[in-house]
Amino acid sequence: IETRYTSYCKQVAARSDMSQGSQESPSIWLRSRGEPSLADVFRSVSVAPSSSTWRKFLTFLGPGYLVAVGYMDPGNWATSLAGGAQFGYTLLVVALVSNIMAVVLQSLCARLAVATGRDLAQACRDAYPPYMAWPLWLLAELAICATDLAEVIGTAIGLNLLFGIPLEIGVLITGLDVFIILWLQTKGFRWVEAFIITLLGVIALCFAIQIAMADPDWGEVIRGFAPTTQVVTNPNMLYIALGIIGATVMPHNLYLHSGIVQTRAYGHTLPEKREALKYATLDSTVALTFALMINAAILILAAATFHKAGHTDVAELGKAQELLQPLLGASIAPSLFAIALLCCGLNSTVTATMAGQIVMEGFLRLRLAAWLRRLVTRLVAIVPAIAVTLIYGEGQTAKLLILSQVVLSLQLPFAVVPLVMLTASKARMGELVAPRWLTLVAAVIAAIIIVLNLKLIFDVATGA
Repeated sequence: IETRYTSYCKQVAARSDMSQGSQESPSIWLRSRGEPSLADVFRSVSVAPSSSTWRKFLTFLGPGYLVAVGYMDPGNWATSLAGGAQFGYTLLVVALVSNIMAVVLQSLCARLAVATGRDLAQACRDAYPPYMAWPLWLLAELAICATDLAEVIGTAIGLNLLFGIPLEIGVLITGLDVFIILWLQTKGFRWVEAFIITLLGVIALCFAIQIAMADPDWGEVIRGFAPTTQVVTNPNMLYIALGIIGATVMPHNLYLHSGIVQTRAYGHTLPEKREALKYATLDSTVALTFALMINAAILILAAATFHKAGHTDVAELGKAQELLQPLLGASIAPSLFAIALLCCGLNSTVTATMAGQIVMEGFLRLRLAAWLRRLVTRLVAIVPAIAVTLIYGEGQTAKLLILSQVVLSLQLPFAVVPLVMLTASKARMGELVAPRWLTLVAAVIAAIIIVLNLKLIFDVATGA
């Protein structure tokens, strides 16, 4: 790892010129920042310059799917189930708009990583004074803890539904993903990506079968993607819509994407970086489109089964699973739902652990042994998950998921705003600075997310 990183610094120092508008050479900036986050997989996936377009796309394919995991985690399941059960297909347009927001923000993450060679945590640490960087780190850790809370609980619920394992024991079992990551990374980062993509395939297959059983009204499905004023005029619908947006755009994904893009050993010249940015953005866009399909599938399933049958109060994952068999008339339906939830929870805990590693190393430059680093990150989530599970009990898991989304909503502006500002800086980004139109679109998206999430927080706090 040290040899690979030293070689990388020498290559950048040899090829980089003084950036326009910057007071120092990018190579000096790089050498001064220390070892990169995720050093054990940093630039470990080689990119052959002479490869065909298709092979280069396949080389960059992977990080986007790790990011997409965060857009279909158990927190999303709760909001999508509630939306579909209460309002049928109407809120599909909200899922679509949320996904468009995510595509824009994740493209900025890839741009930041390729242009500067650093992740969002490192960029924030170096761009802001300590009195600002430290609070940003604390808020990022809080967000990851909240993310892990939802994902650990989701995995535990999946284990409970499939094998009858109590939630408290299931939460402890989720700690084993630490060893899964360690084992896979010894084989290479591509193995981690293959593991994630395989589980995503299982999730997609499970929902495809369930939707085929539910036989939804496809005309209503298509109309559900059309904008409607009901989302704003109906207070209850607006509340669920805000929850969907708050559960979709998650802060830990911004840190994660800007870190794992750098697992690719792309070139250091401007044309090579532009090419890397093109393929990284394409990868994340395709992956997030896949995530939209999964989120839409959850909402469609809820609309075609629960809403159609008059069960408009379904939000608990366990209750949803219980109702599927009598409504669909197939004993396999509840098992497919539980398998998909378990795969989703496993995927999410793996990616959240990696995001925690990026945040810890990027903000603090804290280097721990790989197993200890991941174990600490996992314990940060497991301890509160067990405590909250014991307090709320197994029958109130929806409250846990909603609580985690509210915490994420609080932290989201502190990740989105620095990302937009950093990628708009010519001095930091050089020739790969975000175009003004992209910065404007991202700024509008950030403002919308902030306002809607503040509205969600206010409603939860006041009981509206």
